[in-house]
Amino acid sequence: MQLRLRRFLTEYNQRSGVTVILTSHYMADVMALCPRVILIHHGRLLYDGELGGLAQRLAPFKLLRITLRNDAPRGDGIDDLPAGGVQHAEITERDANHLTLRVAREKAPALTAHLLQTLPVVDLAVEDPPIEAVIDQIYQEGDV
Repeated sequence: MQLRLRRFLTEYNQRSGVTVILTSHYMADVMALCPRVILIHHGRLLYDGELGGLAQRLAPFKLLRITLRNDAPRGDGIDDLPAGGVQHAEITERDANHLTLRVAREKAPALTAHLLQTLPVVDLAVEDPPIEAVIDQIYQEGDV
C-alpha cells in the first residue's frame, strides 16, 4: 500500500504540477518523494532546502562499508595502515570479514583508494550517514 501511495503522489505531482506537502516522520517516504524538506522544531524554522544538502551540511563524514575476502588472514592489516589511513577514520563496526569506517568527507576518496590497494577487499560501499541520524541530530541540538 505504501508503494502505491508513493507512486500515486509522484504521478499526480508530475501530471498536474501541483505542490504536495507531506508531513511524515517516516524517512523512507521523505527520501522517495521529497526533493525539498522543511524542518520545524518548536515552531521555529530550522532548515528549508534539499534533503541531500542537509546531510552534507550536518554530517561532514562518509561511511565506508568494507567486506574482506573470507580467506583473508586474521591480521587483516587494518590496524597497520600508515598515517593517512585509519588514523583519519573511526572504526564503527567490525566483525569477521566486515568493517565499517566513519571518515571525513574530504578524506574518503584517498582512504578508499588506499584500502583497495592494501586490503583483500571484495566489496566496498561509500555512503552518506542514514538520514534518520542526521534528522535526529538536528532535533537533539535544536539547530542546523
